[in-house]
Amino acid sequence: MLVLLIIFMVITPMLQHGTSVNMAKATNTRDMQDADKEDAVLLAITRDGKVYLQSDRIEPDQITTKVKDMLADKLDKTVYVKSDRDAKYGVVVEVVDNVRAAGVDSLGLLTEKRQAPHVAAAVPQ
Repeated sequence: MLVLLIIFMVITPMLQHGTSVNMAKATNTRDMQDADKEDAVLLAITRDGKVYLQSDRIEPDQITTKVKDMLADKLDKTVYVKSDRDAKYGVVVEVVDNVRAAGVDSLGLLTEKRQAPHVAAAVPQ
């Protein structure tokens, strides 16, 4: 049991990809499995407006050049953006604008899936 505990303690931090943020919840989401791949380009915006590319903190004006460099040798030019639900709208727009300026084909906005409330079906009498 101790060995299993140690293994889980070592592996758990490695499972997280990028920076952790409290994402907004949405009901009608799309499954974006490619965002979990190791070579996926992932931008994160924290509550206080800090921007991270993968795990490295960058300034918003650096996004265009860094994303261009990362996508230069890739066929799939998709960038995923996850933002804290309390991040300022202006920062998110600036990040998305800079990503688009890098020539990105597809932009994925990551959210958490909201659990739909269970509605009891009416029983005919």
